Amino acid sequence: MDTSALDAKPQTSAEWQEFYQRLEGKSTAALWEVLAEIVPREPRPACLPAIWRYNEVRPLLMEAGRRITAKEAERRVLILENPGTRGMSRITQTVYAGLQLVLPGETAPTHRHVASALRFVIESEGGYTAVDGERTTMRPGDFILTPSWTYHDHGNPGETPVIWLDGLDIPIVNFFETSFAEHHPEETQPVTRSEGDSLVRFGAGLQPLEYQSPRMSSPLFTYPYSRSRETLDRLYRNGPVHECHGVKVQFTNPATGGYPLPTIGAFLQLFPPGFRGAPYRSTDATVYCVVEGTGRSHVGKETFAWREHDVFVVPSWYPVSHEAEGESVLFSFSDRPAQKALGLWREQVPAGGA
Repeated sequence: MDTSALDAKPQTSAEWQEFYQRLEGKSTAALWEVLAEIVPREPRPACLPAIWRYNEVRPLLMEAGRRITAKEAERRVLILENPGTRGMSRITQTVYAGLQLVLPGETAPTHRHVASALRFVIESEGGYTAVDGERTTMRPGDFILTPSWTYHDHGNPGETPVIWLDGLDIPIVNFFETSFAEHHPEETQPVTRSEGDSLVRFGAGLQPLEYQSPRMSSPLFTYPYSRSRETLDRLYRNGPVHECHGVKVQFTNPATGGYPLPTIGAFLQLFPPGFRGAPYRSTDATVYCVVEGTGRSHVGKETFAWREHDVFVVPSWYPVSHEAEGESVLFSFSDRPAQKALGLWREQVPAGGA
């Protein structure tokens, strides 16, 4: 029996190609040609594991500070671009990240945008950020929110540079083609509430009577590291230590118990000295920033040795395991809330490790 007809690939014939050209002319396409690509058996992320070493990037950021003012740049930021998606201004497919610098005496003018933002403070001695009329002093390790469409500005009345890690949902907003932005009528918005007001109202397990949030994000816009670090210490003493995550907590919206932003979740975890974590993976590509300590993380086939302030990314569904030399703390953020809201999120932990 002649089996050549069975082995042939008719889609490559001139007749098939002519058919595909006619499909293209009518703005149609054959699903069978792309099905395996658009519905893969498991995630095939475009972004790659990568690390940005702070002692290498900081000099470039300071050079940018000599070349352009905060006012000229509006936001003087070095984007942390994933090497797998260069030119797309993102660290994962759904999240943007960058390192921002405000020099002594500078202010970054007031504006607002649809994209939600978080700030994780790396260096600051007196710098501040203001959100909707309330300022907060920025201290290393503080986690600060800029909810969608809230006016915000930054300033540095101190004598040393202020640097923080930005995280925004810009790729999500732009995917939906829903981005808007505008400047405040004044360069710096008026301060209408005393510093610490939101922390008093929402940061003690209490909130104003019958409070109804005007937005989906947390009404508490600053989460001081001093409080978060104390919580980690107490949880570590009380145990147990998770075999993958060490001692890990997530930042919450005190009004709902959910995530602080509708599209971005943020986490903090402590590794005891000598911690050797088991592999873990999840569908939310995650950005990590080292707060304290030294260690290494195995991401797929890559191994990243890290120290304070380094930033690294774990793509979707890549196995990751962490090791710490001394006691270490990592901050991280991802699009987990958006994935969970859409019923897409999945994780894989060792048997018995959940």
